Amino acid sequence: SIKAIESSSKEDDTTWLTYWVVYGVFSVAEFFSDIFLYWFPFYYAGKCMFLVWCMAPVSWNGSQVLYQNVIRPCFLRHHQTVDNVLGNLSTKA
Repeated sequence: SIKAIESSSKEDDTTWLTYWVVYGVFSVAEFFSDIFLYWFPFYYAGKCMFLVWCMAPVSWNGSQVLYQNVIRPCFLRHHQTVDNVLGNLSTKA
């Protein structure tokens, strides 16, 4: 999805690909922190509000904000390493 977002041909799928990238990162982070977050009151209500904000049909929705300010800079710093690791894994497989 990140490769599709960063490709030169932009289409309507960019919005949803951005959402799915943000949702994937959120799901991985939640997997490791869920045992602690479970105890916070209104955690699931907050999670629902966060996901609605990420899907909101406005220019400042959560997916765009988080992708542009957090995920994209991290990806651009490390994308060559990720590509090398995935290339090595595909040749070994």
